[in-house]
Amino acid sequence: MNRRTFMTRASVAAIAAGVTPLMLQAAGTKPHRLVHSKPNIVMILADDVSSDMFSCYKQPGTAKTPNIDQIAREGVVFQTCFAPAMCGPSRALLMTGVYGNRTGAYRNDIWVDGARKSIYKEYHSWGKLMQQGGYKTAIASKWHAGAQMPYEKEVGFDEYCLWEGPSKIKEHTGIDIYAEGLRKKTKQTDSRYWHPCYLRNDKYVPVKETDFGPDISAAFISDFIERKTKAKEPFVAYWPTAIPHGPTVTTPDRIGPTETFGILPKPNVKGLSKDEKEKALKDYKEESDKRFIAMIEYLDKLIGKLIQKTKDLGIYENTYFIFCGDNGTAVTAKDRGVERGVHVPFVVKGPEVKQLGMTEELTDFSDIAPTLLDMAGIAHPTDISYDGKSQMPFLTGKTSTHRDWIYGYIGPVQVFRLKNYLLEARSSFYGKPDGRFYYTGKNRFGRGYVRIDKDPKHANAVNKLKKIAESLPNHLDPDHLFWKSSAGQAWIEKNKDLKSKHLYNHPDYQFYDEED
Repeated sequence: MNRRTFMTRASVAAIAAGVTPLMLQAAGTKPHRLVHSKPNIVMILADDVSSDMFSCYKQPGTAKTPNIDQIAREGVVFQTCFAPAMCGPSRALLMTGVYGNRTGAYRNDIWVDGARKSIYKEYHSWGKLMQQGGYKTAIASKWHAGAQMPYEKEVGFDEYCLWEGPSKIKEHTGIDIYAEGLRKKTKQTDSRYWHPCYLRNDKYVPVKETDFGPDISAAFISDFIERKTKAKEPFVAYWPTAIPHGPTVTTPDRIGPTETFGILPKPNVKGLSKDEKEKALKDYKEESDKRFIAMIEYLDKLIGKLIQKTKDLGIYENTYFIFCGDNGTAVTAKDRGVERGVHVPFVVKGPEVKQLGMTEELTDFSDIAPTLLDMAGIAHPTDISYDGKSQMPFLTGKTSTHRDWIYGYIGPVQVFRLKNYLLEARSSFYGKPDGRFYYTGKNRFGRGYVRIDKDPKHANAVNKLKKIAESLPNHLDPDHLFWKSSAGQAWIEKNKDLKSKHLYNHPDYQFYDEED
């Protein structure tokens, strides 16, 4: 059974259940536009960071992010946006607007039916659609959205500046950067930050040990914006930055006499007393947390430079800025089938966007592709149906609401939300076909959630969430064909201990009832 068969049967199941999945009508539909000149789009995707780390979400202990705050102040902050809880399926959903139940992208190591190599042949990349609609397209930094690369015709990016390893550069260009003396080997164990390794438009980017990867990708985006503006060509600049994904490093604005360019080393606690070990680990965590915040704040500074670039070029008022994150913070949220794992930031402003500030309306990553097309005035494809819904009618004030429910997932685990209710840790594969139900009201970030699985006062909401979940295609349930394949069997053998992580919050975030 292929993924297209799942799509057809899902539609029948949805009608039978009395639930209509939030899909765009296959095109021919008129895109929602109010302006005549084509606007530009700058979309920034942060890596491995929850929404509670950005100051516009007004949570304790956030980084100071005044430039993201500016985007929020001039536009809309979605209080609740869901995405898959790991970068591969999250970025695949962002690019296609179609849930992993259909595309086959469930986790970095679960791409069903060869989806990792063929997803953009079966499902449209918005990059290609924007390109076909007359836009110039560019991507910088981290891809990790399938084996098909941004420069391939199905994906549709005209220009790119990608963080890649030496082997990938050799595979793509035939150039061995070490053998040809283009790069010297160092003790640095990660190449996304200091002494980075980048491929720009088919050429290796020469770097020094003191060069910082995010600076290179931001400069590329800035240069692309300037060149396209001067050429009077509309553009979409996509910057899926590596920041603040680990390892935690010192940023260029914080280098001092006692700082190093490298990764913060874990303390060697061998031979230490219990007190000495606890102090060493405590000091390491405190320094790591400081660097994590500093990395977020450095990203914000680079975003500020892009904002200023558009102002200097006179295109700020005609440019959409979107800021979001691919999944929750590593260790405490990433790869967890609970709300914290899938709850990500989403902030947007632009020429048609109302200044609404924080909104309680829901959105998820399936909404991004149709929203981008509507921003650009490009018709939606006729041969697929999006799982998402364009945000534009809501953002522009044409409607006062957006959608009733949103969806996130990781591997065989699902998370659903209504405005006041949450269903998380739903996984037939792990023997939890019902998941856990909560009444949250207007609360977010895990505070004040009330367990309601068997509370008759909330039966209608519980039943609605159940029907929504049942309306979607098989989500790696025990009878899914993937588990009968050699890849599925190998995954089960390798991940025997993953269940406890997939179904529960990190101990530091167990604020509500997760008892089985």
